[in-house]
Amino acid sequence: MKKSIASILLAGVLCFGISATSFAGDDDSTTTAADSSGMVADSTADDSTAKEEIKEPAPVVDDKGDGNEISTEETDGTSPEEEGIHQKIKTKFIEGGIAFMTPVLLCLIFGLALAIERIITLNLATTNTRKLLENVEAAIDNGGVAEALEVCKNTRGPVASIFAQGLMRASEGTEMVEKAVVSYGSVQMSMLEKGLVWISLFISLAPMLGFMGTVIGMIDAFDDIMKAGDISAQIVAKGIKTALLTTVGGLIVAIILQVFYNYCVSKIDSLVTDMEDASISLIDILVRKNVAK
Repeated sequence: MKKSIASILLAGVLCFGISATSFAGDDDSTTTAADSSGMVADSTADDSTAKEEIKEPAPVVDDKGDGNEISTEETDGTSPEEEGIHQKIKTKFIEGGIAFMTPVLLCLIFGLALAIERIITLNLATTNTRKLLENVEAAIDNGGVAEALEVCKNTRGPVASIFAQGLMRASEGTEMVEKAVVSYGSVQMSMLEKGLVWISLFISLAPMLGFMGTVIGMIDAFDDIMKAGDISAQIVAKGIKTALLTTVGGLIVAIILQVFYNYCVSKIDSLVTDMEDASISLIDILVRKNVAK
């Protein structure tokens, strides 16, 4: 193995040496060609510079008569390259102050993480209740409560879990089934609402952090005015701009998180409604099949 590696390295070195010598030969030929063409380039240099001077556009004088010249870039309508959106956001973030914009950004990151986790969980908890009721009823007809219980255990979602709790107490009567369904339904509802309190906290906290940054920024602006001994528009504008950027950041974070929060709440309401309707239908099936009395 070592010998093969050494032979490969030796072949590579030889190839590199051959290529280097060929490149050196090419460099020598190009240098001689450059020397022979140097005289021609020198003779044509004056002609090319003269043509460039002729082609160069004359500066445009301002119409106001103040003698100021307008650049050709301005007359052509060309402007410097515009910054991207992410660059503008980064600039505003730095102008707002790292000490106050960082907590606002953390509120956005943690709030979005919790919101995305809730959205995924709620979408996975969605169940086709009509199909589940049909499967449970068919299982009761074929194999009784045991088979229906197995169907519920193999189905994902809070509705199937509630069905399982009700079926396990089917032999104790309808009243016990109703109590089990109601009790476990409240447990499932609390599990669906898990994490929404923290999202609501970040929605309230982000604007408050922004307002605190605004107040402190205004205090710093007045301190700068007092140190300068004169009310300068530049000092006042800089302080107010820095102060208001924190408020804007906090409001943007609160708006984004509020949209996700309302979506999660509406999804939970829909799931709870499905759970209630499906639980009533399950009790009706058990009474109709004489499973619970």
